Amino acid sequence: MKRINEYRKMLNVTKDSDLKELKSVYRNLMKEWHPDKFQDNEAEKLAAEEKSKTLIEAYHFLVSIAPETIEQAKPEYTLTVTNSAIKHFNYEKSVLQLNFMDGSSYEYFGVPRTLYIKLVNSDIPGRFCRRHIYHEFVYRKVNRAVEA
Repeated sequence: MKRINEYRKMLNVTKDSDLKELKSVYRNLMKEWHPDKFQDNEAEKLAAEEKSKTLIEAYHFLVSIAPETIEQAKPEYTLTVTNSAIKHFNYEKSVLQLNFMDGSSYEYFGVPRTLYIKLVNSDIPGRFCRRHIYHEFVYRKVNRAVEA
């Protein structure tokens, strides 16, 4: 959740901002921070390159968790969480990453450590996730499924 809030603050958008607004804000910031605008000063150009990389990362991250993106990918997500078993999982700083047997990976944000511990101790992780993880947290896809 911390990363989400930092990226929203960086792009000056709210939780309720839609993709159209996000894209507009991003384009305006990229125009302002494009390295080509700083050809005369090497230090400013390097700073602009770093800033633009950070803006690009923030934009792509926020697009990946936007409600429109999640809604568009819902059929694929539902197919994965319904039909593919969990291969393994990882937890770091309230972000749970689930890796599925089909090659897909999803990150879930704001997962409490206590819930992760319950997942580790559950007999059937897939059932536990269906009940407590899949539709309860903001998520994004981080890997594509392997095409067979």
